[in-house]
Amino acid sequence: MDKYNPLDLLTHIDPSRCTYQEWLNVGMALHAEGCTADDWDRWSQQDHSRYHPGECHKKWRGFGSGSGTHITGGSLVALARQQGNMPVGARLAPPAPGRELSWDDTIRTDDLVILDKDFIQPQTIHEPTDWNPRRELITYLEALFDSTDRVSYVTETWEKEGRHMPKKGASDRTAGELIAALHRCTDISDVIGTVNEEAGAWIRFNPMDGKDVRNDNVTAFNYALVESDSQDIEKQYALMQELQLPIRILVHSGGKSLHAIVRVDAGSIEEYRSRVDYLYTVCRKNGLEIDGQNKNPSRLSRMPGVIRRGKKQYIVALDMGQPSFTAWKEYVESVNDDLPDFESMADYFDAPPPLADELIAGCLRQGHKMLLSGPSKAGKSLALMALTIAIAEGIPWMGMRCRQGRVLYINLELARASCWHRFKGIYETLHIAPKGLRNLDVWNLRGHSLPMDKLTPKLIRRALKNDYTAVIIDPIYKIITGDENSAEQMMLFCNQLDRLCTELDTAVIYCHHHSKGAQGGKRAIDRSSGSGVFGRDPDALLDMIELELSEAALRHLKDRAAWDEIVRQLDVRLPDWRDSFTAEDQRSHIALKLAAQLRLPPQDYADLCAGIERAEMLAAQKTAWRIEATLREFPKFPPIDVWLEYPLHRVDDTGILADLAADEQRPAWQKATKARKAHAAAKKDDGAVRFTEAVSAANMGEPPTLKELSDYLGISERTCRDKLKQYGFKMDSRTKLIMKASTLQT
Repeated sequence: MDKYNPLDLLTHIDPSRCTYQEWLNVGMALHAEGCTADDWDRWSQQDHSRYHPGECHKKWRGFGSGSGTHITGGSLVALARQQGNMPVGARLAPPAPGRELSWDDTIRTDDLVILDKDFIQPQTIHEPTDWNPRRELITYLEALFDSTDRVSYVTETWEKEGRHMPKKGASDRTAGELIAALHRCTDISDVIGTVNEEAGAWIRFNPMDGKDVRNDNVTAFNYALVESDSQDIEKQYALMQELQLPIRILVHSGGKSLHAIVRVDAGSIEEYRSRVDYLYTVCRKNGLEIDGQNKNPSRLSRMPGVIRRGKKQYIVALDMGQPSFTAWKEYVESVNDDLPDFESMADYFDAPPPLADELIAGCLRQGHKMLLSGPSKAGKSLALMALTIAIAEGIPWMGMRCRQGRVLYINLELARASCWHRFKGIYETLHIAPKGLRNLDVWNLRGHSLPMDKLTPKLIRRALKNDYTAVIIDPIYKIITGDENSAEQMMLFCNQLDRLCTELDTAVIYCHHHSKGAQGGKRAIDRSSGSGVFGRDPDALLDMIELELSEAALRHLKDRAAWDEIVRQLDVRLPDWRDSFTAEDQRSHIALKLAAQLRLPPQDYADLCAGIERAEMLAAQKTAWRIEATLREFPKFPPIDVWLEYPLHRVDDTGILADLAADEQRPAWQKATKARKAHAAAKKDDGAVRFTEAVSAANMGEPPTLKELSDYLGISERTCRDKLKQYGFKMDSRTKLIMKASTLQT
């Protein structure tokens, strides 16, 4: 027998051949089976003549809101057969196993099936023979309300199209007052008023404030109503029992439905809605076709102890199923439990399961997680793009060998065109042939990013068949769900990354920024912004921190750039230059430049000098970084020192970075010495500025004599001579005027 999932069924249905109602039924069926409005929209676009952008999403928002129509995936099978495209034995594939949900999670409706509705046997309901209206109503009030809760009920009606509709009713007494009055009366009509026996009576199952009967007037969100009027009442009863709904009280409506007052114990209207959505979803997925219009907490339900069209409204049962909503939810998810079984060490001691392959040698295994963290302007995105290329091409990254495989780069920050240009620029800078382009996919989500809990199922559905070796997410701050400083919420976020690793059998690699402030004094594991979960969750953490270049390092950097440029140009202009240059000249860029001056034509030498100047300028723009690793699966390796030479990080092969430290990592005495030197330099620069201004002002902008300058400053001529020497001024021996030393003629 052929089995199809909902999206497969759409390929057998032509939207242009569907009536409007059939098109609408397809949308409702997709909604019931956990698909998305985008799925319905893409399918609808095939009908070019009738498709209207945005209409699917507008209709989608109304599905499941209590229309009374319950369309399932079976309707898709029927419609496909009707169009003649499906075999007779075709059926909808069974749902996938479940998973744990949080209250704020998006409910996937295929996770919550806990029973086979086709094997549920109807259960007979016996009408009470000793029916006592007073006792019925007292029992109801005592079950649902505290004595001080204000109760809202309705016995008066008005007619609409031949139907009896409830009026606003009364909300002026507490449950304790009503119970006391019922104990004293001989007929409940003496307490609640005369009931129209054609209509029956109603009562609100949550306490109200007595001011009105809206949701805003509910004072405690204790219960929700589960009702179905589209199924046989004995089947309803059986399903409610089998589902173990946490029913506080179950009332026969006197008509064709049962009213189950179900514990939800919500602390707010938001939590009430979330829990009722969960409750209704479980009911529907397990065959209880409930009325979705009953979601609001101020809803009326049938009052026991009255007559409705000759039938009793009576209590069927008290305290059915699980004792609380929390216990019931745990029960539902325990039935869906797909956790692995316990295992004995004795079974694996001699032959442990094989370890996952190394994706980045000595750093990260296939199916594991890696975080690259660092401050702003560290080039984290460039580093991850280079890693994407390294995996796609099977080349080293940061000096570490990478296993070749398919990789998906999820771009959340760059404009689409900028992203592609960066990848091309990195390829060109690497000077490698792009043989693995088919291994590299990009998902450009700038402007379309979703919270991680919403993105994960969409990503899994799209990537499941692509056999990715790695999924790289850049950056995660765009998709973080909740407060990044909350350990609990970040644990849920990281669980979504685990789900990607498990369901796609892929490594997940992502980057995050440092927290504010100095980082050098912290451990690498503690530098990421937000909760410490970020530093402790990944299997591999690579943290980047900038190194402060010393004067010697900068000089070495410029000298090396000059040497490289001279060699490059000589290789072009004098291909056999090495034969005529001494070994000593070849090692020194200064000697090499002097020797080149003797051998090159003047214009070529001028071009060489210009090239050297450009190379030194670019070298001065480089920044230096240290990458420190915290690893779970491998021994910690020494820090990797790299140069950021846009658009690549290059591993330092000069050794000049090895002895450098980030400023915050320096000993206290070094920091103090540096601060004093910086202060002295600033003070000297400030003094030079003031002295220069005095020289200019002493003689109205013209060079002054020594006496004019000393008089202007109010100091002795001897002290004035010392300052002239300190700030680079001299007195012309011929004119006796004060001038900047560089302006004097020799």
